[in-house]
Amino acid sequence: MFHARCVFSLALRLRIAEPDAYTASIQLNCLPSGDPNFLRKNVVSRHNFFLPLLGYVALFLGDWLHASDFTSKLVNCKLTNSYGKQVTLEEYADRPILVLAFLGTECPLAKLYGPRLDEIQQRFQEQGVAVVGINSNNQDNLTELAQYVRRMAIRFPVLKDVGNILADAMGASRTPEVFVLDSHRDVRYHGRIDDQYGVGFTRERPERSDLVIALEELLRGDAVSVPETKALGCIIGRVKQTAASGEITFSKHIAPILNARCVSCHREGEIGPFTLTSYEDVLGWEDTILEVIDDRRMPPWNANPAFGHFQNDPRLTTEEIELLRSWVKNGMPPGSDDDLPPQPQFALGWRIPEPDQVFKMRDTAFRVPAEGVVEYKHFTVDPGWTEDKYICAAEARPDNRSVVHHILVYVVLPGQDKRKLDKILVGYAPGSVPVQFEEGTALHIPAGSKLLFQMHYTPNGTEQSDLSYAGVCFVDKDKVTRLAQGHAAVDSEFEIPGGADSFPVTARPFPIRRDEMLISMTPHMHLRGKSFRYEAEFPSGQREVLLDVPRYDFNWQLKYILSEPKLLPAGTKIHCSAVYDNSPNNPVNPDPTQSVRWGDQSWEEMMIGFFDTVPASPVE
Repeated sequence: MFHARCVFSLALRLRIAEPDAYTASIQLNCLPSGDPNFLRKNVVSRHNFFLPLLGYVALFLGDWLHASDFTSKLVNCKLTNSYGKQVTLEEYADRPILVLAFLGTECPLAKLYGPRLDEIQQRFQEQGVAVVGINSNNQDNLTELAQYVRRMAIRFPVLKDVGNILADAMGASRTPEVFVLDSHRDVRYHGRIDDQYGVGFTRERPERSDLVIALEELLRGDAVSVPETKALGCIIGRVKQTAASGEITFSKHIAPILNARCVSCHREGEIGPFTLTSYEDVLGWEDTILEVIDDRRMPPWNANPAFGHFQNDPRLTTEEIELLRSWVKNGMPPGSDDDLPPQPQFALGWRIPEPDQVFKMRDTAFRVPAEGVVEYKHFTVDPGWTEDKYICAAEARPDNRSVVHHILVYVVLPGQDKRKLDKILVGYAPGSVPVQFEEGTALHIPAGSKLLFQMHYTPNGTEQSDLSYAGVCFVDKDKVTRLAQGHAAVDSEFEIPGGADSFPVTARPFPIRRDEMLISMTPHMHLRGKSFRYEAEFPSGQREVLLDVPRYDFNWQLKYILSEPKLLPAGTKIHCSAVYDNSPNNPVNPDPTQSVRWGDQSWEEMMIGFFDTVPASPVE
């Protein structure tokens, strides 16, 4: 049945997550010659239909096929290191503890945790602990793996698991995900490395260092107190077992969706962790793409679709989502190159007309650390405006797009308290558009005003530098017929009790004193922000929800630009209300035991409902 050169073993492996259940594990030490797809075509693992049969076979074979057989065969599994040399895990047979860490070269969490794993290896290596990185991603080649190792300055070996054989045998599904094996090569701990980083959140430091604790307990001879945790991160890009078929193809159906919704961020040099500009780019990421779409994490957009229509809404339509799902289910046919749409064009320089003035956020570049939390940075710039200025266009530009999450450039009026800024000149976030007013409209900035850059950085695993900047275009006062206005509904007097999971804060109603056209809204809170809502109370007493953000996300400081400006008659009141989660259930909460008040830093809080308007009629 099997080629003589192939050693095939079935074994039962105790699953830590379910102590009373067993999972059949399948391991091939080598594949039959002449058929590299043998495993994908002939072996089905971990499917419920086969579990009883495999279990009875394993029990019938007795001692030859006991649980330790899996681990004895495991060490002979042939892998390739980042330099192309073939090795086996048998090289670590003398190590009493072996840590298998599944990693990906482009996964944001794997980038952050690569150096952390290296620190753990250096800390415990003299006690016999060996950390071995495993890359099972179909989309990662050896060149990319070697680059990852060099970029992260990793000193432990990182091995390529071609065909995700080892990932399948271990039941690994994410990057990063670790398995701690004892001297008998039984799994004693499985899950995350620690709880500092997760999907959409970063803590200043770990609250529980799960991997380190497990190693310390094992080295003392104790049982692991928490043997299983949930691994968070990117889904391992496995080799697909479904043959490509069907009429839905990448070239004709999927590429246009990605170009319209994703490529602005997921291209070379942008903040997206991997590129999506070609068919080859997508392979291996398809399951992660579907997951983040289903979870509504991507594209980033937090507005409730029941209220308002917005010109910068990046969400996929129901039809687009179903096309993606069907395409993946059908094996992801590439299609014909003749059907590929033109690559979207993005401005390499300014997207506004050539600026009349450009100002950097500071004199020297800011150093962004490799990991951890970087609190908001605030840099004040004096543009030297000795006379009033009328700005018709403005653009904020990140110097290092890979770590600049967002920029907000505030106007600081002469004598204004920087803690009570209410006018934003321009902002930047991935996928955002610059400020460009219609002809005759401008933003008035009084003489002597300064600018404050608020910078939000996201470390990516290696130390970086940034010197972001902004540019503005001026227009003569006599050509201005409408003055754009930046407003803010604010409550700065709140106190959120420790432990409160749904604490409401309501700003004082903001009065509209003349007929105005509402252009955009930008809610602003920090890490405990849970939801935000704008409502208009018209002179008639009727109320209308203008914007509802039921799941506020501090990571995405989004401006919601209306598809059509909305009339706010004189006498209208703008109501802004927010809800905060200061409980332990909030994964990004810095300290749920402490009450929280207004403050600039993310561990403090703010409650601001920014919104922009222009007069309904030209100024005489």
